[in-house]
Amino acid sequence: MARILIFGGHGRVALLLEPLLVARGHTVTAVIRNAAHEDEVAATGAQPLVADVERLDVAQLANIIAGNDVVVWSAGAGGGDPARTYAVDRDAAIRSMDAASAAGVLRYVMVSWIGSRADHGIGPDDSFFPYADAKWAADAHLASTGLDWTILAPGTLTLDAPTGRVALDPPGRGAVPRADVAEVIAATIAQDATIGRTIRFGAGDEVIGHAIA
Repeated sequence: MARILIFGGHGRVALLLEPLLVARGHTVTAVIRNAAHEDEVAATGAQPLVADVERLDVAQLANIIAGNDVVVWSAGAGGGDPARTYAVDRDAAIRSMDAASAAGVLRYVMVSWIGSRADHGIGPDDSFFPYADAKWAADAHLASTGLDWTILAPGTLTLDAPTGRVALDPPGRGAVPRADVAEVIAATIAQDATIGRTIRFGAGDEVIGHAIA
């Protein structure tokens, strides 16, 4: 069983992921920015840790990461303010990767989005551009590290009931239930065959474990 640290521990996907991991016997720490969310996170079985990743430097992040076996980055600024999007989705994410390397915690799972490519096709005038640009920069940095990384790139997130099934490289927006994204993350942590891969997925017909293996 592993010690797993989740950045963005109060996000909608993370709140679904935490009980899955706890049920499988893992020790889960969920990094959250707002102390008011501690009880909700604790109810999942995870241990909440209040820290603002936007303000922590590499050494401070390394202190948080040290002693864990796996880092999951599921944090994000949530859109809106371009400066904050870059500060969290790109800069803080990259610092966390450098911190994981410094702490000797090699397994790193990035929750990205299906369009995260150099040629993502989002124009600079589009309000979505900062997110697209920030996520691509973070993913590219991760792929250049010596970490045992996996980039998970789901399509549009929905609140639909989970199916336990996905499709890899789906056409279009690749809509997928958040609960299935949580299951993909949990399965990825358990499956070393996912290391060094970018897995783009949406809802589909293939059982998650088979799809990612």
